[in-house]
Amino acid sequence: MSKAFVFPGQGAQVVGMGRDLAAAYPAAKAVFDEVDAALDEKLSALIWEGGQEELTLTRNAQPALMATSIAAMRALEAEGVKVTDAAYVAGHSLGEYSALCAAGALSLADTARLLRVRGEAMQAAVSVGVGAMAALLGLDFAAADAVAREAAQGEVCQAANDNDPAQVVVSGHKAAVERAVEIAKARGAKRAILLPVSAPFHCALMQPAADRMAEALEGVAVAAPKVPVVANVLARANADAGAVRDLLVRQVTGSVRWRESVEWMAGQGVGEFWEIGAGKALSGMIRRIAREAECRAVGAPEDVAAVRG
Repeated sequence: MSKAFVFPGQGAQVVGMGRDLAAAYPAAKAVFDEVDAALDEKLSALIWEGGQEELTLTRNAQPALMATSIAAMRALEAEGVKVTDAAYVAGHSLGEYSALCAAGALSLADTARLLRVRGEAMQAAVSVGVGAMAALLGLDFAAADAVAREAAQGEVCQAANDNDPAQVVVSGHKAAVERAVEIAKARGAKRAILLPVSAPFHCALMQPAADRMAEALEGVAVAAPKVPVVANVLARANADAGAVRDLLVRQVTGSVRWRESVEWMAGQGVGEFWEIGAGKALSGMIRRIAREAECRAVGAPEDVAAVRG
């Protein structure tokens, strides 16, 4: 039975994440120091001391979550667990950058700077109040996609995150997303709720951010990953350094195909998923996708120490 290391996306951030790891493992502390230097600011102070509202800003949350994930990975390495022990790595949205960094395709400093650009570009792509996102619970992807198409009515409304068999997030113009909520309820969704997000991620409205990322990625060195990275827009593995930039650009406007990604990995023989970094949201999704799979969250020193046993 092989394992995969998976890395969380936005929404998992919490003040204090990674602080105990940094105190317990010098290699983890070095990650936060390097990210601070790359961004020329004390992001670590914001991560560990808050406030939560500032940490949740997209420009901060994205590099902060990545730093916490890579710190956890470095702590695991200090205990003898290597990224090459995994058959695959994958990440949810911004988590794909963490996966690429963990696999050695991107340097830590470049990853931090790219995520700062990505966060700012995604926030700036759509004026506040123009876009929205909503979670449709109890509908599968085909049903949610049909709801989004019907709700569009000439505006943008897309199935943005295919998270698990009964959770799909739609994204687009605010009025269209609000229509999708009502249509979903009428179609039997258990719940359909607007999400407290600052921009409509993973839809066509993000094209200005995709263009900005294409520019930013041009100047960044990309190496062949040590472990195949399951790309969000492919829902299968990529080990070609030459494809990484294009996949990351496409990811900004494309759907996060998380359910399919997990199904694909399970189909390749992965029976154990380690969630590396903050929170346990991915573990919950994975249990609903691959019911036989074992999940392990690694975000605190005791989680890392447990691998020794």
